[in-house]
Amino acid sequence: MKKRVAIEDSLKNVRDFLQREGYQVSSLEQNKNNLDNYDAVIVSGQDENFMGMRDTLTKASVIDATGKTPMQVYDQLKRDLR
Repeated sequence: MKKRVAIEDSLKNVRDFLQREGYQVSSLEQNKNNLDNYDAVIVSGQDENFMGMRDTLTKASVIDATGKTPMQVYDQLKRDLR
C-alpha cells in the first residue's frame, strides 16, 4: 500500500520527487482538517506555525523541509515511516 503524504503546495520539487518514488501525495492546504488520514505531513517552515501545525494534534509524522533537498526529505520520510 502506498504511503500517503500531505505536502505544502510551495514544495513542488519535493512533491514531484516523492510521487516518482511511489508516494501518494496530496495538497496540505486542501486537506488540513484531515491530517490523521496521512502517514506524514511535509511543511516548508516558511511560517514557523503554519496553519496552527504547532498546536495541531495528529498521528502523522511532521517533517520540516527547510533547507533540505528532496532526497533528504525522502530519507527522513523513510526513517519516520518504518
